[in-house]
Amino acid sequence: MPAFCYNLLRVEETIVRGSSPVPPGEHQVRMEFADDGGGLGKGGAVTLYVDGQAVGHGRIERTAPIVLSGEATSVGRDSQSPVTGDYDLPGDAAFTGTLKWVEMEGGKDSHDHLLDPADIFNSVMARH
Repeated sequence: MPAFCYNLLRVEETIVRGSSPVPPGEHQVRMEFADDGGGLGKGGAVTLYVDGQAVGHGRIERTAPIVLSGEATSVGRDSQSPVTGDYDLPGDAAFTGTLKWVEMEGGKDSHDHLLDPADIFNSVMARH
């Protein structure tokens, strides 16, 4: 079954699952996140697709406003800390099929969530 897990800083986990397994063979599996807009940390709607057909829907109530982490987005295998409690150790849920391509695209509509570089600098310096 296609699934998407959003792990909010290991405090809150949101999992959206598709309604049925992806059949054998070549398929396009896609996740779209439609944010609520209006600034940092907002939530939004998640839709999962298989071959262009919606197969799962869910909602992420809040997102991390600023993340400075050593971990990056993982595709096919989680090589650092587990994204979800569904598996215990890094690499336990490795995808064993073939990925032909992966595409990630950021939002195009609004940049009102971006921070002013001077504000970021001042925040970092205030910690020292």
